[in-house]
Amino acid sequence: MSEVSFFPLEPPLHPHGSYAERRDRGGLRRMRDMRFAELAYRGWQEVSKWLDRVAPVELPDRPDALLARHAPALADPDAAMLVIRDRAPHRFFAGVEHAGTGTLVTARFPEHRAAVLAEADALLTRRFDLLGSRTLWFGDPVDWHLDPLRGRRAPLVPWSLIDAGDIGQVGDSRLVWELNRHQWLVRLAQAWAVSHDERYAAACIQAVDAWLDANPPGLGINWTSSAEAAFRLISWSWVLLLIRDAPVLSPDWIQRVLAAVWLHATHIRRYLSYHRSGNAELTGEALGLFYAAVLFPEFRDADRWRDVASRILVGECDTQICRDGVHLERSTCYHRYALEDYLHFQLLADRNGVPVPDHLRARTGQMVEFLLAIRQPDGTVPAIGDDDGGSLMPLAARSPTDARALFAVAAILYQRREFAWAADGLAPDVVWLLGPDGAHAFDGLPPAPPASSASCVFPSGGYASMRSGWEPDAHHAIVDIGPIGCPLSGGHGHADLLSLQCSIFGEPCLVDAGTFASAADPLWRDYFRSTAAHSTVVVDGLSQAQPAGPFGWHAQPRVRLREWHSTSEFDFLDAEHDGYCGLPDPVVHRRRVIFVKPGYWILVDDLTGTARHDVELTFQFRSPGVTLGVHPWARAQTAKGPVLWVCPFPSAPIQATLRCGELAPIRGWVSERYGERRAAPMLIYSFAVALPWRIVTLLLPDRQGLAFPPAARAIYDDAGRPTGIAFERPRRLVRFDDQAVSVERE
Repeated sequence: MSEVSFFPLEPPLHPHGSYAERRDRGGLRRMRDMRFAELAYRGWQEVSKWLDRVAPVELPDRPDALLARHAPALADPDAAMLVIRDRAPHRFFAGVEHAGTGTLVTARFPEHRAAVLAEADALLTRRFDLLGSRTLWFGDPVDWHLDPLRGRRAPLVPWSLIDAGDIGQVGDSRLVWELNRHQWLVRLAQAWAVSHDERYAAACIQAVDAWLDANPPGLGINWTSSAEAAFRLISWSWVLLLIRDAPVLSPDWIQRVLAAVWLHATHIRRYLSYHRSGNAELTGEALGLFYAAVLFPEFRDADRWRDVASRILVGECDTQICRDGVHLERSTCYHRYALEDYLHFQLLADRNGVPVPDHLRARTGQMVEFLLAIRQPDGTVPAIGDDDGGSLMPLAARSPTDARALFAVAAILYQRREFAWAADGLAPDVVWLLGPDGAHAFDGLPPAPPASSASCVFPSGGYASMRSGWEPDAHHAIVDIGPIGCPLSGGHGHADLLSLQCSIFGEPCLVDAGTFASAADPLWRDYFRSTAAHSTVVVDGLSQAQPAGPFGWHAQPRVRLREWHSTSEFDFLDAEHDGYCGLPDPVVHRRRVIFVKPGYWILVDDLTGTARHDVELTFQFRSPGVTLGVHPWARAQTAKGPVLWVCPFPSAPIQATLRCGELAPIRGWVSERYGERRAAPMLIYSFAVALPWRIVTLLLPDRQGLAFPPAARAIYDDAGRPTGIAFERPRRLVRFDDQAVSVERE
């Protein structure tokens, strides 16, 4: 017998607490919460936008004239060519500088080389695969302002007059921006590097020329976002250096691109996204500015760009990254964005002698540790929060849940064997970034799984990870115990408090529904980020928070970690939230998760209140093999054969239903990539009860995939509440009350 007692760490959430005080009052509240510095900065930006419209700065017509003013050392065409071919490579990533990188990629990664060439060949036909849409056609020549799916073209007017969120005016700006990030140009440049086929380099030159012709400085949708300008600047940097030795490259074209780099960096510097909630955009903008500064110090403003960028990246590391390494947005996608920003920053800073504080290196390492902790046994990282389908610099085609390249680069930077183990072998990204020396360093680092405890909690970030071990056939669960995104707006967070994802025998089974769409599809946007799309408890058909536009919430529920404990026999998590305290009869949801090692989970859901409510206990599955068995058991078979048995033990009658691919209302969908969705079964246990009330649910993995449920029964107290589960084979009793958990074995 094993018993552990638990005591509250904080006062409990009171159902009649300060909900009204915390309710979002929309724009007025946002204005009220602004500090003077923020108001002053936003005011300055609005004045700057107005001046750009009514009295724009007159720019020289010719690139060499602009460079003569802002980078005299680049004003001569031959000098500009010399910088790109001989000097800039030493300032850039070692993999791009090294002449043997293309040969090494061909030798070590023939499949990657073939994929690069195949993708590049498709791009030569001007067909684009973007955000879940295949072979998109933007016209010939490419219309850089078009959303081809909705037939909308953004106007070519001063950028500050364009509302990028207005679907009727511009279509889906996210899709337009994805094309204009020019990351696909890097794939063409990589194709040149591994083949020396001039078609690919020529296509890069033609595309950049066409873009510059169609996007005059300050006009059109592609200037509305400084973050998107930074993405493009970073892409051009890679393209310039990868094709620097191509015979088709001309000094005049190089000068034209360098002038465009100055225009982009100047625009980014002028319109940095200070004071935005979460502010993943700001770190990306700062990185773009840092790229321009260290790669082209010939610009007169380069020192200022470098200092501003470094100050932002160092400062935002403390602001955006929680003490336990979780990004403030509570989104694995935006966590990955920020981690890529900081890895690139460290690599470029080290190449250029720019000091990087030790605490930034340490916090970046913690970000990798978090990804390792939530890494699923199949090697993927679970979807949490928004996923826009993007990446800082996708040097190889990967699923959004594939973090192996990040682990591989981090393994070299931090000399961590467990990161090398999670990378599952050398990634081509390492060679492109770090060259042959990076590949050699990785090969010399023996991989090994983490030696520390497999289960852990991230109290600041708000996640608990429970696992039976690090084996590929292990059981694993992650429970969301943090706030909805960042504190101010929660813009990229979902209403998924106390939701659970799990893998059984190494295979994901209960999953996050994903993102699918943003502002362009408001109905689907609201569903995928609602409580109803997640494996948790829904009260009265409402979300834990109500949407306030596509990237905000009317209120930020509080969530509290009451207790966490991990032993060799079991993990115990106890947390609660007040997302339903805005109801006429306020409700607090408390969930306890007990992982009895190595084999199963018990969920104990308590709802406190005084009135009658409609309640749903929901489970979103990945695979279609879910059936209802002997009531109330459900059987969920994974693609590889194992089964997850689900059985609730309620204190009142319940109804079990399966919803899959339904539209009215929307239920039973998952999105594994932005822009894509598919039907997937959601198991719903429904009941109408007077609160307070408790339901206990058993999640029992079964490797053999038996056709009949296991022998298990609930134990009830005198008030009719379940207080334990007794198992017949093997004989075992799990007890729980408000203060303790015990596991009794024969």
